[in-house]
Amino acid sequence: MTGIKTTGEKKMMFFSGRAHPELAEEVAQQLGVGVVPTKAFDFANGEIYVRYQESARGADCFLIQSHTAPINKWIMEQLIMIDALKRASARSITVIVPFYGYARQDKKHRGREPISARLIADLMKTAGADRILAVDLHTDQIQGFFDGPVDHLFALPLLADYVGTKVDRSKLTVVSPDAGRVRVADRWCDRLGAPLAIVHKRRDKDVANQVTVHEVVGEVEGRICVLVDDMIDTGGTICAAADALFAHGAEDVIVTATHGVLSGPAADRLKNSKVSEFVFTNSLPTPSELELDKITVLSIAPTIANAVREVFEDGSVTSLFDEQ
Repeated sequence: MTGIKTTGEKKMMFFSGRAHPELAEEVAQQLGVGVVPTKAFDFANGEIYVRYQESARGADCFLIQSHTAPINKWIMEQLIMIDALKRASARSITVIVPFYGYARQDKKHRGREPISARLIADLMKTAGADRILAVDLHTDQIQGFFDGPVDHLFALPLLADYVGTKVDRSKLTVVSPDAGRVRVADRWCDRLGAPLAIVHKRRDKDVANQVTVHEVVGEVEGRICVLVDDMIDTGGTICAAADALFAHGAEDVIVTATHGVLSGPAADRLKNSKVSEFVFTNSLPTPSELELDKITVLSIAPTIANAVREVFEDGSVTSLFDEQ
């Protein structure tokens, strides 16, 4: 007989960048593992240094980093951490991205524009990632940008079940804030047994974050409307949509979004909005100035942990969402 035969067992190791350590700790607790101790710091000129305090040789490594502000720094740190795992002889590297940066730049609207979402996927692959696990990508096509398995997780069950316990379902209407969210809103309708409405909007292509709401398609008068979106950045789109619903006679408006980016003027817009409740997941850290009574944050950690466990045990991530 030539060669050596081993009977070793698989080994999972869980790593986290510095962007959102609270979520990483929650996921680790759900998995029953500890976050691998990591030495990470910035040099005086902004360069990032990373070194793991434990050997990753032969391990199935899961690295979580959410692309929060300052987004470019945390993306770079994640790439460096992937490279460190590759050079540490990890058996496999699964990159967990609760919020995928640059996801809105997924296509060319006009000439001489980049497709930055594809670039991020290419960078992760080049760094050494074998697999990506993401939550509510801005568009499904981003899955095709990565040359390898992509597990797309959904916050819909978490958010919809929460809303369903808070309101009178007989008065509930699910509202898409634009045409691009209709498919997701339709899934909400199926889950909650509610009718659908759509807010028609038009953006100024030359001015970022500038939205003009035109009309509401569907019956919202006297209804409790739940606006569903994947992310809220400056809050302009969603607050304008809520104003349109109130103008058409809505009794109340609840806003739900997987990712609370909440940058720039978002704090003031949410505080001054007539919306009764904003519901997010903790895929991104909520800014301290937005700790308001009308903001509810639900944990996405159990969903991520269940997916990680399925990947590690060669199970089915899709089965976690089959009921949708």
